[in-house]
Amino acid sequence: MLLIKNASILTMAKESYMNGYIIVNEGKIIEIGDMKQLAECQYDNIIDAQSNYVLPGFIDAHCHIGLVEDAVGFEGDDVNESTDPVTPHLRAIDGINHEDRSFLEARQWGVTTTVTGPGSANVIGGQFAAIKTYGRYVDEMIIKAPLALKIAFGENPKTVYNEKRQQPSTRMATAAILREQLFKAKEYKELVEDYNNDPEENDKPEYDMRMEALLPVLEGKIPLKAHAHRADDILTAIRIAEEFGLDLTLEHCTEGYIIKDILAEKGYDVVLGPILTDRSKIELKNQKIGNAVELVKAGVRVAIMTDHPCVPIQHLLLCAALCHREGLTENEALEAITINAAKAIRLDERIGSLEIGKDGDIVVLDGHPFDVRTRVKYTIIEGKIVYEG
Repeated sequence: MLLIKNASILTMAKESYMNGYIIVNEGKIIEIGDMKQLAECQYDNIIDAQSNYVLPGFIDAHCHIGLVEDAVGFEGDDVNESTDPVTPHLRAIDGINHEDRSFLEARQWGVTTTVTGPGSANVIGGQFAAIKTYGRYVDEMIIKAPLALKIAFGENPKTVYNEKRQQPSTRMATAAILREQLFKAKEYKELVEDYNNDPEENDKPEYDMRMEALLPVLEGKIPLKAHAHRADDILTAIRIAEEFGLDLTLEHCTEGYIIKDILAEKGYDVVLGPILTDRSKIELKNQKIGNAVELVKAGVRVAIMTDHPCVPIQHLLLCAALCHREGLTENEALEAITINAAKAIRLDERIGSLEIGKDGDIVVLDGHPFDVRTRVKYTIIEGKIVYEG
């Protein structure tokens, strides 16, 4: 058992503790409370937080860690299979290098969960995975795979395939390709169901790996993770999701503040960012850090991403701090990299807050989370100290 005591605990749940403790056993939080309630017991490991801040491990809800390896170049770049605009069957876990040093840097700055997957070259890019930032190999790091299916609108697929002189070279073609694949998947699903219900009267459909990858989306088991910067692209993503009755999260959402009232009405989670990059392409011309503030004030649930390597993953907390500077409350900014991020990836039953029964993913800081001088003292994943500063 691990005991963290004498801590200023921000649980990101209903109650926090100015002088509290947490007990983790077999990877899960089994007890949390005020120091006055702590009973005598034998512990395998004790961390005296000395009144420092303790929070849930930070969650990067959208990045490409392990798929774009740090300082490697083409040999370590497996983020985009830009040879076919429809690749739903590609799996992030088959491209992640667990030895990418960015995982160490993530742990050094308190990031315990990352959601990583294909880039935005393709209309349908492939399957994202949620993984912890520590493990001997990828299979030990997985929380859930597939977690979501990546789709992309706007400039990126247009640019990639226009250069190849093939579809899509317009936004219309991007939407049409996505719709076509979803209709095909619906037909495939019906054929599979007909065969399973009555194999004597129906032929078994020929196995289609692409269609199989789309079935969890149609069945509501995983969301579409929609890359969309411009307001019109965001609305196209919503339009298609509503046409097919699909779960959806809106990724990047650079111009979200322009349609904030619509987004609040629709109720989709927004995973916002990156916010520390230049306006490197036309669809980023309206980028501003205050986007998060306007969306939250409108009633939109917001998570903050790094889109690593666009913003190095170790700067996730800094991104939240800048949004706090622009007007998010301290709690709103921290929620964006903890519990809101967990909700956006549909894993809030396991991670995102410090509560009994949840994973023992914890970060101990030596100062206030938004003080630029603050460093991480301990990063803990499922009760194991994986970084000590």
